[in-house]
Amino acid sequence: MVSVRDVLKSKGRRRLVMVTAYDYVFARLVDLAGVDLILVGDSVGMVVHGLDSTIPVSMYMMLLHVSSVARARPRALVVGDMPFLSYETSVRDAVFNAGLMLKHGAEAVKIEGGEEYSDVVKALVRAGIPVMGHIGLTPQRKNLLGGYRRMGRKPGEAEELVRDALALEDAGAFSIVIEYTAADVAKKITEKVGIPTICIGSGPYCDGQVLVLHDLLGLYEEIPPFAKKYADLRSIIIEAVKKYADEVRKGLFPGEEHSFYSEKNKQGNG
Repeated sequence: MVSVRDVLKSKGRRRLVMVTAYDYVFARLVDLAGVDLILVGDSVGMVVHGLDSTIPVSMYMMLLHVSSVARARPRALVVGDMPFLSYETSVRDAVFNAGLMLKHGAEAVKIEGGEEYSDVVKALVRAGIPVMGHIGLTPQRKNLLGGYRRMGRKPGEAEELVRDALALEDAGAFSIVIEYTAADVAKKITEKVGIPTICIGSGPYCDGQVLVLHDLLGLYEEIPPFAKKYADLRSIIIEAVKKYADEVRKGLFPGEEHSFYSEKNKQGNG
């Protein structure tokens, strides 16, 4: 089983692989593939529930998906995303909601934000809840940021991101996600902090990488510019369902091998 301690010890030794999963079936599959961490991301709101952003995602929704993933009993470390307004309102709310995550099967939680949430990270760690930070593009703050824009390009942003990373490390975070940030800035952060960095859309210099499962499996026509399709399951699924529909309409499915008969019918045919 991968632990928080294992993640910390990986720094400078091997690269971490994290992927999102939102239910029992996919959690089992990605775990069999050998990933190190499974992120039950609030991205579930967009890729599974069809929401326009992660902002409407609720604690109820996250706990439902966390518990589904946890039932797969993966070897990988299960990290639950703290949804919008589950930790920003107060330290007390943050500890309570993060505690619910662990009660439903998460082994750590992820929160968006930097130095301004140092007190929250400290309180969570003090309560025995491992915390993964998240800096760079923070989707829950897209309205404040002006959309899903690239980070670390403007003067001063790099220094601010480094400060955020160091503050999260000092507060007790065991790792940090860096999203959609200039590769050289992500490299600088990775070199500055003593905890692993896990990047998405932030170049190759981090201690690990994370992708949304539905992007890498090719379940959608369009994916973010920083993602890569490793399969085209969209076409495979459409073709499979077309074949099923065609066989039903032609009376080819179900066949005899998919059917059974009553004892009376068997005796009458005997």
